[in-house]
Amino acid sequence: MSNLPTTPSQTVGPYLHIGLTWDDGPYAVPLGTPGAAWLRGRVFDGVGEPIDDAMVEIWQADANGHIAHPDDGRGVAEHFRGFARSDTLAGEFAVYTVVPGPLGDGQAPHIDVSVFARGLLHRVVTRVYFPEHADQHATDPVLAAVPPERRGTLIAANGPDGYVFDVYLQGAHETVFFDV
Repeated sequence: MSNLPTTPSQTVGPYLHIGLTWDDGPYAVPLGTPGAAWLRGRVFDGVGEPIDDAMVEIWQADANGHIAHPDDGRGVAEHFRGFARSDTLAGEFAVYTVVPGPLGDGQAPHIDVSVFARGLLHRVVTRVYFPEHADQHATDPVLAAVPPERRGTLIAANGPDGYVFDVYLQGAHETVFFDV
């Protein structure tokens, strides 16, 4: 046994955009897929500065509410991966996907989002809900568990070519994160 000191824990990053990107990374569906749109946003630190070396991953159901997983068994739309990943060069991310359909279990259509960034020992996990499904937000069991004054941090805004969803890791506008 050595008398060497232990090394500190490794935090996530900061080189995510070098080693964890690939050609299909930001595409949950191919360009031109009917009904597809961009989900764009920025990731901010605790003082409101954009983080230029984070990574955003999405997992979601297809437009019919089917999950790309063997346990679902219903199959998914052609060319739908259910997963996409974007780095945040200049603090901005963009993923190309479809708005998911309802899962059939009372949850409103949503996208699960993981954010990896320097200074984090583990990813943070949140959700993106869509403004056109506002009538379903009140009955979503996860969204209903969030204090009303914080729910807005989970709802995307309409954007020029899809949706806008900014993530605040800390501070006055901190996004709601879930302990998963």
